[in-house]
Amino acid sequence: MKPMGPVSGGVRGWPFAAAAFDLAAVGYAEEEWFFEGEAATYRHRSGSDRTWDGRWEAEVAGVLPFRSRMLVRRPIDPARWNGSACLLWNNVSHGFDLIVGESAELYDGGFALVAVSAQAHGVHGYPGGATPGLVVWDPERYGTLSIPGDEASYDIYTQAARIARSGALGFAARRVIGVGASQSAVYLATYLNAIQPLSRALDACILDIYFGNGSALQPPPSTVRDPSQIAAAVTQMPPGAHRLRDDLDIPVFVLNSESESTLHHPVRQPDTDRYRYWEVAGVAHSSRERGTERIPSSWPRDLGTNESRIGTPPDANVLRLDEVRSSVLRHVQRWLAEGTAPPIQPRIEFDEAPDGKPLIRRDALGLALGGVRLPDVEVPLARHSGLAVDGTLSLSGSTIPFDAALLRQLYPDEATHRARRAAARRRAVEAGELRPEDAAIEQTRWPLPPQ
Repeated sequence: MKPMGPVSGGVRGWPFAAAAFDLAAVGYAEEEWFFEGEAATYRHRSGSDRTWDGRWEAEVAGVLPFRSRMLVRRPIDPARWNGSACLLWNNVSHGFDLIVGESAELYDGGFALVAVSAQAHGVHGYPGGATPGLVVWDPERYGTLSIPGDEASYDIYTQAARIARSGALGFAARRVIGVGASQSAVYLATYLNAIQPLSRALDACILDIYFGNGSALQPPPSTVRDPSQIAAAVTQMPPGAHRLRDDLDIPVFVLNSESESTLHHPVRQPDTDRYRYWEVAGVAHSSRERGTERIPSSWPRDLGTNESRIGTPPDANVLRLDEVRSSVLRHVQRWLAEGTAPPIQPRIEFDEAPDGKPLIRRDALGLALGGVRLPDVEVPLARHSGLAVDGTLSLSGSTIPFDAALLRQLYPDEATHRARRAAARRRAVEAGELRPEDAAIEQTRWPLPPQ
């Protein structure tokens, strides 16, 4: 299959979700490509099903025609490219493409990014035009795109991986790293369990903020018709019911925040020479702010707002996974290129609640015990949680600043706090949780006036 492009034109004149920062300044170029064909759909083989061990057996059920797009970012200088392409499964929970899972290491480390529109909601939006899918956002540019249903998504993704290796995008990937966050991680989990043994399209995979259940091979129509319904739907999610298959010959890394840890708890797997699982204490599924200074959000330009229709409560968690994402991607590259496995990290600690469900164990400040611990959790100025203040599951978690009396009790003065923060940053680098260049930047301000 040969992609079509680079694509230009349209009413707006730029790709949806294009970088909102100067890519050329970091030595990168961005291009959009269309690709089309017939996508295989899959079903479980006769007599097989979604087993606990994740060793699912799939077979082709049919084909569907499709035409979709990929957004490609690559080093301008081929000498800067590290040989790996991150094949990102665009998240469509909001009813449009989200580039979730991007990190500074992608650009610092010389990766190529291939962001794939694999699902129908990314192309068409929610029914009735409730959200700006590609064909709604710019019909002149994207009006010919079509994905009949998400059952085609698995093979659309496979075909994108083949294109990334082909050289048609300006590079020929030697290593393809699958990346998917949240709903995209749900689809990638099923891809690993059922499709990767058939396609062998990926060389490694990162599941980011993954609750523990894969999607169906023949996904039913979504019951969500508007992003405002997502918060309620999240509270009804079941706990994990299956593992990721352990017989794959590729490295798999699952990176979770505290928000996913409870539902994922029943399907925790041991770390092996091909599997790593990190849980980051105190961090939520999403943050109060979208975008960072380094990688700002494209929403203000593309949508006219940076506010989520899911809703962002005033006490939403302020911490972010971005720096840990960078560390994870660097570890995965070394895993592939050098054979050096990432460090094993402690996991969030759990007790058993009276109803038998797992319950996060917390310290006297209300912070989760165990897990990967960022300096903001190790030396806190607030109670950071992946859950809402009342302990219920919330994608945005919560942050409740400590009052002055508690801060004075914890830290006699600003110098004490800064010294402890510096020690926490050094420890995080030594543990492999943070990149040295990220730990070198102090981002927290002492909130109290001098005494």
